[in-house]
Amino acid sequence: MKKYLFLLTIASFLLFINCSNDLSQKKDPEVRNIIFLIGDGMGVAQVYAAMSSSEYTLNMERTKHIGFAETFSLNKKITDSAAAGTALATGKKTKNGVIGQDSLGNEFSSILVVAERHGLATGLISTSAITHATPASFIAHELSRNDYEAIAADFLSTDIDVFIGGGYNHFAHRADSLNYIDSLINHGYQIVTTIEDVESTDSNKLAGLLYDEHPPRYSEGRGDMLPKATKKTLEILSKNEKGFFLMIEGSQIDWAGHANNTKYSVEETLDFDRTIGVVLEFLNENPNTLLVVTADHETGGMALTSKSGDYLTSDATFATGGHTSIMVPVFAYGSGAELFTGIFDNTGFFTRFIKLYGFDAE
Repeated sequence: MKKYLFLLTIASFLLFINCSNDLSQKKDPEVRNIIFLIGDGMGVAQVYAAMSSSEYTLNMERTKHIGFAETFSLNKKITDSAAAGTALATGKKTKNGVIGQDSLGNEFSSILVVAERHGLATGLISTSAITHATPASFIAHELSRNDYEAIAADFLSTDIDVFIGGGYNHFAHRADSLNYIDSLINHGYQIVTTIEDVESTDSNKLAGLLYDEHPPRYSEGRGDMLPKATKKTLEILSKNEKGFFLMIEGSQIDWAGHANNTKYSVEETLDFDRTIGVVLEFLNENPNTLLVVTADHETGGMALTSKSGDYLTSDATFATGGHTSIMVPVFAYGSGAELFTGIFDNTGFFTRFIKLYGFDAE
């Protein structure tokens, strides 16, 4: 009996050692590509209104890991898109209205710029002007989010591979009379001004300035610009063997919230979700890729009170025409997605991206 107990003890000890070794050797998931989708102004109500109005299961519902992000800025409980975009892009808080730096002018490095420094391909796509607050936060360093011409100039200080959105006039028809279209060409970019030219290009360095200012809403002429631009950008960026970082913004969910327009909100959220579908198709063929979907803040204080449940044709109610301080949803899928569950601050996206890429802390 004693011999049996002795052998059982030894076996248990060896099993413990073996398990400990397995744990110590466990590696973080390998991530080559990160695709970060930001639905500007998109809270849980906006998502559920789109779910309830769609004939099909949303692509957001296919994600396996879900959490919530806090959104307050450095100086306000209710953030604006500049401070929120900066937190998402750089992992650092700043004051409302400030892009990519603190109020003293100390610049922050965004995840896009860090990825670029490590030899990865990079891209930005937006259904606003590409110089607007959220995409600007990944590129620019300005005290005012409204200084669009200075933000346009900041694009020339990076080596971003692809950017697509509106804002042509901020590069071409400027108060200082400088022509940044020529500057972009001199930096090797192909300039295109239609989504058809985006789809047909064979360039690996692309500036898609598709509208003079902001694109129109989905139902008023923009159509499938966002999913089409996403598909082409993924094709270009995936040529880089080291991997890539891509941020895609559904900007006008926010504008629908400011307008307290339910139909507008649902249309824009569904367009954003179709773009997520394009990304999920890419993930099926590229397993070392992470998809993360969130919002910079919620807009409108949207409440779903319609008795019919058809939020595409029946109005919800709104508490405000501005932003709110409530947490926003996080949806993640693919390699490393398990790190994006629970409740965390919006600065936590940057730190998780750095960890998953295996970069040293900046």
